[in-house]
Amino acid sequence: MLTGIHILMTYTCNLECDHCFLYSGPNAQGTMTLPQIRSVLDESLKIGTVEWIYFEGGEPFLFYPSMLEGVRLARDLGFKVGVVTNAYGAISKEDAEVWFRPLAALGVADLSISDDSFHYAEGDSPAKRGLSVARKLGIPTAPICIQKPFVDAMPGQGQDKGAPVIGGGAMFKGRAVENLTAGLPRRPCHELIQCPHEDLLSPSRVHVDCYGHVHLCQGLSMGNMWERPLSALVLEYAANSHPICGPLIKGGPALLASHYDVDHEGTFVDECHFCYLVRRALVDTFPEDLAPRQVYGLEEK
Repeated sequence: MLTGIHILMTYTCNLECDHCFLYSGPNAQGTMTLPQIRSVLDESLKIGTVEWIYFEGGEPFLFYPSMLEGVRLARDLGFKVGVVTNAYGAISKEDAEVWFRPLAALGVADLSISDDSFHYAEGDSPAKRGLSVARKLGIPTAPICIQKPFVDAMPGQGQDKGAPVIGGGAMFKGRAVENLTAGLPRRPCHELIQCPHEDLLSPSRVHVDCYGHVHLCQGLSMGNMWERPLSALVLEYAANSHPICGPLIKGGPALLASHYDVDHEGTFVDECHFCYLVRRALVDTFPEDLAPRQVYGLEEK
């Protein structure tokens, strides 16, 4: 049951992190307008099961007035609201309070702040100042702490399936495939037969971007809500009939690769790594289902 809609307010970000699965950065294009936000919220209400609306990016605070109005609109419609940010504007605690006080007044129910080495150095940082001020203001908040990948355990170290465990929390898609996979242990492709992170059969949340793509996973689209209303896309979604989700549900990235005859010899860090590379190879074959191209590090045509 779909209970959460995550609005990708923008692909633009003040940072360009190695682990970003959206290829966000200062030069990334695409930002939601207020009319688009209203459309997403109205359609979310029609779905009938949505409880949460999240505003994220990229960095949503880059477009602070629109984000704040979106939060207000969502709260007025009765949704619980969350925001995900790197808190770059918290250059002092006083500055952070100016930025966050309106969120407290609007009743934001979750403020997630990226606080790790991908975003900031050790010690005092905008993230730590932001977390401190948010707690002072009574906003429920928590850090998002992703470490650079490391080998947490290898076969024979308590592993029933004999697969290496990669710690750190980074997802191997987007820029992380380009920057973070080198030197990590790998597994043969025939072992990668499931999607361990997303419930593609019955998703509990989707992400919607300014281009209208409704992401089941970053770059894997249910459809385009500017062409077909979001409420209709959700109602009509048939996972097993989706050209990408169907094979993934039945046999993971291994089946997706063999089903479409994608060259898949070799080894991969995990299912996400393999799936992302297979999907990138299929972008031109399924441009409506694997979009936008920029999430795959490709230029728009």
